[in-house]
Amino acid sequence: MIRPRELGRDPLPGPWRPGSGPDVWLLRIADGSTWPLDDLDADERTRAAGFLRPLHRERFVASHVGLRRLLGAYLGLPPADVALTREPCPGCGGPHGRPAVAGPLHFNLSHAGELALFAFADTPVGADVEEEQSAAVVADVSPMLHPAETAELAALPEPERPAAFARCWTRKEAYLKGTGTGLAESPAVTYVGTGSVPVAPPGWTLTDVEAGPGHAAAIAVAGPAN
Repeated sequence: MIRPRELGRDPLPGPWRPGSGPDVWLLRIADGSTWPLDDLDADERTRAAGFLRPLHRERFVASHVGLRRLLGAYLGLPPADVALTREPCPGCGGPHGRPAVAGPLHFNLSHAGELALFAFADTPVGADVEEEQSAAVVADVSPMLHPAETAELAALPEPERPAAFARCWTRKEAYLKGTGTGLAESPAVTYVGTGSVPVAPPGWTLTDVEAGPGHAAAIAVAGPAN
C-alpha cells in the first residue's frame, strides 16, 4: 500500500530523477475552490466550459491544474508551458491514446468526487481512484469481472463486498489505463484479485493507494516490482 503525498499540503517535487519513481500524489478539492484557467491549454479550457454543473467544472479544472503544476515541477516548466500530447492508440494507432509529455516521464490522472489521483513513473503508468459503491451496484456489476473475482466477491459477507469490489475495480482500471486500452478490453479478461494484496498481470506491478474512508485507489506500473 502506497501513502501518497498531498498536493497543497506537501511541497512540490523537484526535477524528475529517472529511477526515483513511481511518485503518487492525491489532491482533495474543496468545494468552491478556484484554480487559474490560465494554467490550462485551449483544449482544457474548452472542455471545462462544457460542464453544465459548476461543481463538476471546478473539479475538472482543479485536477488538470494540479496535474500541470506537478508536471511543471518535475520538468522545470511553468504549468501553462507543459505541452500535453497523446500517444498512439494501442488498438487502432490513432492519436487518442494515453496523455503524454515529451521525454522519459510517464503520468496518469484519475478523479472521483472531491479526490484527484496523480501517478508518475519512468515507464507507462495507470492510476484510478473510485468511491465505494452500494451493495446493489456491486451486485449488478460484479458479474462483469473476471469469473474468479466474481466468485471471490460472492463468497464474502455482503457488508464486505463494496470495499472488495472497489479494490478490484481500481486495480483493473489502473492496469487498463496503463496499457492504454481502457475499457476496450472487457473487465472479465484480466485477473487482479479482490483481496488485500493485488495480483499483477505479467509485466506489470499493481499497488493499492491509501485514499481515505469510502474510497479505493491503485496504480499500475509497467515492469516488475523492485
